[in-house]
Amino acid sequence: MLRFEYFVKVLVLLLTPAFICPVAVCQGLSSSSDKQTSASAPTKKATLIWSDEFNGPDGSQPDTKKWDLVENDSGYGNRELEYYTTRPVNLHLKKGQLILTARNENFRGPDGQTRAYTSARIESRRRFEVQYGRIEARIMLPKGQGLWPAFWMLGSNSDSVPWPGCGEIDIMENVGYEPSTVHGSLHGPGYSGANPLTGTYTLPDKGRFSDGFHIFAIEWEPREIRFYVDGRLFETQKAESLPAGKQWVFDHPFYIVLNLAVGGYWPGNPDATTVLPAKMLVDYVRVYKLSDQATLH
Repeated sequence: MLRFEYFVKVLVLLLTPAFICPVAVCQGLSSSSDKQTSASAPTKKATLIWSDEFNGPDGSQPDTKKWDLVENDSGYGNRELEYYTTRPVNLHLKKGQLILTARNENFRGPDGQTRAYTSARIESRRRFEVQYGRIEARIMLPKGQGLWPAFWMLGSNSDSVPWPGCGEIDIMENVGYEPSTVHGSLHGPGYSGANPLTGTYTLPDKGRFSDGFHIFAIEWEPREIRFYVDGRLFETQKAESLPAGKQWVFDHPFYIVLNLAVGGYWPGNPDATTVLPAKMLVDYVRVYKLSDQATLH
């Protein structure tokens, strides 16, 4: 049970615009009572500057003032098999959560192309961009061979500086054949594709990321990015981590991406063991300015 003093402190914080608090406290604050805190969050002071708690009406779509709802079947150079749609069967809100659903169905899109799978992808591109800070989301992952859920960021200059020169920050990626492991990676010129700067986190005791919600985060500062799962630091990448002669491309604004891919070079394709529909549930996405950083965009 909360002590009375702590209750008063939290109430004051909630009533204060752009409140400043330790991340360990901020993670527990939400307009939905079931939104939880992490196990052991970093204690660096932070200011919450942007978030989506996905508290819209059941069946509605994500806020298009915050997100671009993607519709295409490009495969993104990975040989992905899905057609991303904006239909409620692939993308909707329910009980304060965003639900991205991968389905096995023949779907003919507006471009006339047909795919055997559908799914969903949203991006904060041109709505919200950030340079440095703590970026986190509370997510329950799906399970199954061929599924590829991800929470990541792409350089906002990607239109003028093609990937990987624009930079890519993979806060969390999971491939279905590794139900207990997630990857955190950086892609840039000369260290991309199968050769990024990368690390992994594996749940103890054969736990699976599909069994419950987990908090995935980075703390991003000039020339350094730290990766966390449930408040536990598992990877640190610095400009000095780069191979000799390579360029650090993570000191400019990026936008946020959430997607559930199906198939591709890395996860492989679904097989007879894959149960579809499969859902990726996102409880919230939050962005904080760390106390010793310059103003974010």
